[in-house]
Amino acid sequence: MQQVDHFWELIIGTVIALLPIINPLAAAPSFLAITEGDSRERRLQQLRHACFYMVGILVSFLIGGTFIMSFFGISIPGLRIAGGFLVAGIGSAMLLGAPRDPRPDDPAEAEARRKRDVSFSPLALPMLSGPGSIAVTVGFTSLASHWLDYIAIILGILVVAIITYVVLRLAERTVLLVGVNGMNALTKVMGFLILCIGVQFIVNGVLGIATDPAVVRAIRDAAVGR
Repeated sequence: MQQVDHFWELIIGTVIALLPIINPLAAAPSFLAITEGDSRERRLQQLRHACFYMVGILVSFLIGGTFIMSFFGISIPGLRIAGGFLVAGIGSAMLLGAPRDPRPDDPAEAEARRKRDVSFSPLALPMLSGPGSIAVTVGFTSLASHWLDYIAIILGILVVAIITYVVLRLAERTVLLVGVNGMNALTKVMGFLILCIGVQFIVNGVLGIATDPAVVRAIRDAAVGR
C-alpha cells in the first residue's frame, strides 16, 4: 500500500512541479504568433509533434540524469541546490518582470514564423521543455530508487503533455477569454509557485547536506578534536 501511495505521489508531484514551469496558458500567445498563417490542421500537427518532442526530451534527461550525475561527480544535494537556484530565478523573473506582449516585429518570433517546421524548435525546445523543466526533471532522479518510480515520473510527464496539448489546442479561445491582463496576472501567479518550488529544492538540498552521515561525522570529529 505504501508503494502504491508513493507511486501516485510521484505522478502528482511531477505534474505539480512541471506544469507551472511549462505554463501552457502563458505560452498560448507565443504559440499563436509562431504558427501565424498556418491552417488549423497544420497548427495542430505542429502542436502534436511539439508535445511528443517535449516528452522525449524530458524522459531522456530523466533516464540519463543518473549517468550525467555520475560522470560529472554531481551529488544529489548539489543537484537539488543548483536546480533550485535555476528554478527560483525563473520564478522570480516571471513574478517581478514587466509584462511581455508578443510583438509582430520581434526578430525571434519573425524567425520562428519563417521556419518550415517549428515543432521541435522553438516550440518543444525551449518553449515547452526549457532549462527549468529539464532541471526539475533531472532533480526527480533523486526521488527514484526503483523502476516503478521512473514509470510514475514518466506518467506525470505524459499527463503534463496532454494538459499542454489541450490548453494550446484551445489557445485562440483561451487568449480571447482570459485577455492580456488575465494572462499577465496568471504569469505572476505561476511565477510565485515556481519560486516556491525552487526555494524548496534549495531547502531540500541543504538538509540533504546537513544530514549526510559523512558531513555529520566530520563535524563530530572536528568538535571532538577541539
